[in-house]
Amino acid sequence: MREDQRFEIERALELLPHIVGGSWTMVWFRMKGIRNPTKEEFRSKVIEFFLKLAPLLESFENDKSLDDINSYIKNRLKNEIQKIESGENNEIEKRYQRYVDYG
Repeated sequence: MREDQRFEIERALELLPHIVGGSWTMVWFRMKGIRNPTKEEFRSKVIEFFLKLAPLLESFENDKSLDDINSYIKNRLKNEIQKIESGENNEIEKRYQRYVDYG
């Protein structure tokens, strides 16, 4: 698969974890009154909210002609989740620090 064929998916999967997962997580902890979650709790909640987008990420699955992009999406999704779990997603780590510093 060419780079131009996966460009938009790459951008989406770089942004969605912190735009959706991180934002919803911050709101959730704020509304629950949890001021000092652990990094692991925060990351886990980010992944939980991020995975609520699964129907969107699976929207090409019923079309065999899109098998290449579907495979790429699945692999990239696993990679993004691993990055969140391991603390390698810098945007999530910034959001965590911002949350515990400023609530």
